[in-house]
Amino acid sequence: MTIRLVVATKNPGKMRELEALLKGEGWEIFPLTAFTSMPPVSEDGETFVENALKKARAAACFTGMAALADDSGLEVDALGGAPGVHSARFGGEGLSDSERYLLLLKMLEGVPWRERTARFKCVMALVVPDDKEYVVEGVCEGIIAMEPKGEGGFGYDPVFYLPSYGKTMAQLPAGEKNRISHRAKALHRMREILRRLGGRL
Repeated sequence: MTIRLVVATKNPGKMRELEALLKGEGWEIFPLTAFTSMPPVSEDGETFVENALKKARAAACFTGMAALADDSGLEVDALGGAPGVHSARFGGEGLSDSERYLLLLKMLEGVPWRERTARFKCVMALVVPDDKEYVVEGVCEGIIAMEPKGEGGFGYDPVFYLPSYGKTMAQLPAGEKNRISHRAKALHRMREILRRLGGRL
C-alpha cells in the first residue's frame, strides 16, 4: 500500500532535501503548496518541538493525511544559542539568505575561532490522523566560518564550517550533505518510524 504523506513546508530548499531523502521508499509525497487554500501556520513556538508539531498538526487536520513537518535552525554558542528558532527570520522579515548570514558574521566579528562553535538542529514531527504523534531530532555540529564559501545548499550553509571535511556545508555535494546533515539525521530516525507504521498510513 502506498503511503500518502504531506510535507508541511513551503521552503523549496527544505522540500528538495526531504524529497531526495525520501526518494525510493514508495511513498506518495505531497508538498504543502499543493493545498493552496490551507491557511498559514504561525511559527510562534518557543522551541523547535513546538513549531514542528504545530505545523504537522495543522497539515494533518486540513488534509486528512499523515503530515511530516520540521523546524530547524542554527544555534551559535557565542550568541547564547541564537538565532535558534528565529533562524529563518533572523534580522527581520524580508532579508535574503545572504543578508542573514552576513549579519551573523558581523555579530561575530572579533570572536576567535575556538569560540565560534555552533550546530544545526532539526526537530521533525509526524502527525497521523486519529493515531499518534512522533518527534525525533537530528544535530550537526560545526563552526561559524570567518567568511562564506560555497554555492550549494541554502540558508546558513555557506558559513557553517565542518572541521572533519575542511569545508562549509555549501561546499559539499548535495548527496554528501544529505547524508550528514541535521535534517538527514532526523529523517533517518523518522524513516524507521514510517516503516514500522507501514500500511497503517
